[in-house]
Amino acid sequence: MSKMSKTAEQYRKVIANCRSIFEKKGTDYGTAWRILRISSLTDQIFIKAQRIRTIQETGVNKVGEDIEGEFIAIVNYCTMGLIQIELGASNNEEMPIDEAVKRYEEKTNVAFDLMQKKNHDYGEAWRDMRVSSLTDLIMMKILRTKQIEDNDGKTLISEGVDANYLDMLNYAVFALILINEKK
Repeated sequence: MSKMSKTAEQYRKVIANCRSIFEKKGTDYGTAWRILRISSLTDQIFIKAQRIRTIQETGVNKVGEDIEGEFIAIVNYCTMGLIQIELGASNNEEMPIDEAVKRYEEKTNVAFDLMQKKNHDYGEAWRDMRVSSLTDLIMMKILRTKQIEDNDGKTLISEGVDANYLDMLNYAVFALILINEKK
């Protein structure tokens, strides 16, 4: 199996796990996340990435939940963000869970396609990176996203919020693949 094929298989497995958690939480909680504005989703991603970074830097995890769960949350919040960019925030409108899962799959397929293209061009460089570096890249993308949001979505030369969400999603998947390979 080629490295690219292995990556595609591992990526799909990670996304299937993330989607399963998304669907189960959707069954438990509904789609209450539909009320969140993009900036709120960005802040949720920030909270998760900051926790990962703190644990990586200190080596102390007082809550007890592993960082793998936080990377899964980043994948899921990024996907919610991509859905919200398309639909906009809703004051009360619940989305049927089957529709939410369908939209989740559409967005993660876009992320997968982007990963395939970038992974080809960058020669799987992420495989030689540390998980902590992927965390830092996610943090950088969050700060970029916040700046774009603070500029009312306007950029002069840079990609928009959606491109940053796609990159953060893919960095989180790469981190999960690396974590799973160490197990």
